[in-house]
Amino acid sequence: MKYRILLLFAILLSLAVKAQNFKYAFVTDTHVGSPTGEEDLNRTVADINALNDIDFVIITGDITEMGTNNELKLAKDILSKLNKPYHIIPGNHDTGWSESGGVNFIKEFGADKFIFDHNGYRFIACASGPYVRMSDGHIPRDATVWLDSVLKATPKNTPIIFANHYPLDNSLDNWYEATDRLKKYNIQYAICGHGHNNHPYNFEGIEATMGRSNLRAKDSIGGYNIVSMTKDSVFFQVKKPAQEILPVWRKIALKTFIADQKKYERPVFALNTKYPATKEVWSYHSNANVVNTPTYASNNVIFGNSLGLVEALNKVTGKKVWTFKTKGAIYSSPVAINGTVILGSGDGNIYALNAKTGKEIWHKATANSVLGSPVVNGQRVYIGGSDNTFRALDVKTGKEIWAFSAVEGTIVGKPLIYQDKIIFGSWGRHLYALDIHTGSLLWKWNNGQANRMFSPAMVTPVAYQGIVYIAAPDRYLTAIDTKNGTTLWRNKEATVRESIGQSADSTLIYGKTMQDEIVAYKAQAQDPGVLWRYNVGFGYEHVPSMLIEKDGKVFFGTKNGVIYAIDPQRQSTVWAHKIDNSMINTVNVIDSKNILASTMDGKVVWLRTK
Repeated sequence: MKYRILLLFAILLSLAVKAQNFKYAFVTDTHVGSPTGEEDLNRTVADINALNDIDFVIITGDITEMGTNNELKLAKDILSKLNKPYHIIPGNHDTGWSESGGVNFIKEFGADKFIFDHNGYRFIACASGPYVRMSDGHIPRDATVWLDSVLKATPKNTPIIFANHYPLDNSLDNWYEATDRLKKYNIQYAICGHGHNNHPYNFEGIEATMGRSNLRAKDSIGGYNIVSMTKDSVFFQVKKPAQEILPVWRKIALKTFIADQKKYERPVFALNTKYPATKEVWSYHSNANVVNTPTYASNNVIFGNSLGLVEALNKVTGKKVWTFKTKGAIYSSPVAINGTVILGSGDGNIYALNAKTGKEIWHKATANSVLGSPVVNGQRVYIGGSDNTFRALDVKTGKEIWAFSAVEGTIVGKPLIYQDKIIFGSWGRHLYALDIHTGSLLWKWNNGQANRMFSPAMVTPVAYQGIVYIAAPDRYLTAIDTKNGTTLWRNKEATVRESIGQSADSTLIYGKTMQDEIVAYKAQAQDPGVLWRYNVGFGYEHVPSMLIEKDGKVFFGTKNGVIYAIDPQRQSTVWAHKIDNSMINTVNVIDSKNILASTMDGKVVWLRTK
């Protein structure tokens, strides 16, 4: 009898807790590092601290403007003044230009995802990319793996509130990874940022709310939302610091979620049936994002992922052969030479590993993350890092031969070796040319843009007859004299953004435009105009990747997981193959019949065509 009374009391207490009203602050898009970001966030923190009826704070991304270590530290210092618990996730501004590849967000705030229970509700939030590259929004692969584990441990009747930086629609290339999972549970509603405006949404039957940016924008003061949870409803109201709360602008009914039976948009792979001669020999799905180009050495396919794991797969079977763990995310495309594979890590080290066994040969510690990709020339490896330094190291020992320490911004791309020069860009607005033997600065170039988001950081330089060609985010194809760094010409006819390549004989420059087309230019000292255009039909496109010509075909990937092979002579598509729905990194063309490719969602595939 006593047990029954206690059980009844526990049930009634549980129901009372679930029915209890509570409020939380919903803050998003603070953009610390922008002109008013710091002041606006300080005002909001002070305002929240003055409220006695707020239980906690949720902050849904774009905490900083450029994801720099200094911006993250400043944001943490401001948020540490809160007298209430806060839960935080990154947005694309915290990851897309991050000098640490997202590592320092986790160092500052402890994690890039969260789960907690409050008054009978379970709050779950994932990070959003893209990471280090321009691309669509993307829920990281490790976050979807994590989401599976936390949902599996969640009772089906537990009411869930989900938070993400992006809306759960096709602004995320893998929105369905979240909606398909959440709809199997008692999802109540979702909250997000990114759009900077208050906006009601419904994502495939899931009610949702986008919150306004904390920035003041054209107003005199910023603001955020107060979310009030009652027994059967949730209400959203704007609160501006030191002002009265505004009327309710959004109300959502709280009830048991029942998924509808409608069919919603999903990625379509019908393209692969059009070109059946191209097939995946094997496919491997890493447990984290892969944002680099795999290399091939000692019969192993080798790459790193965003959890800092270097993985090696057997070339024939795609089965894992060995792994090597670093302490930071890897965005550096590894280079292989004489059985050694070399790459950088977000943990601040450059590693040389035995390509056959994965055993460490040497590592070189630096003062910040190393996101740039290495190139090898003779017995030297050249690589740039986020410590404003570009280095030449001995391949065998890792000993530093020279270091150029006057780089503005973070180095994230792959350098070009040309005519005793090493040429590379950074997120500090400049393209640099150094003497390859001494590391001394020969020249630096910029496109005249004060905004560092237009920096030539993810460019893939190519060169011919004393001219280097790049396409920065300003959408110009630019020809630069390699002797002195002067601009020869700039062409914006075709809106090529970062993605270019070169014909096998070096006489043509290929560009991937931002809408459907591959274009070609003659490599010459005077602006040649566009030589030809070919409408491939890949749609809107903005991811940086190199176009590779091999055996008369040009190979490239797109933001939607498709690899194309085109004939540049006939301007026709030879074949196309869709791997998944996220960004294809620059492909590794083994030969015209074998392609090694990876996607941001962590898929690595070996393609073969007849």
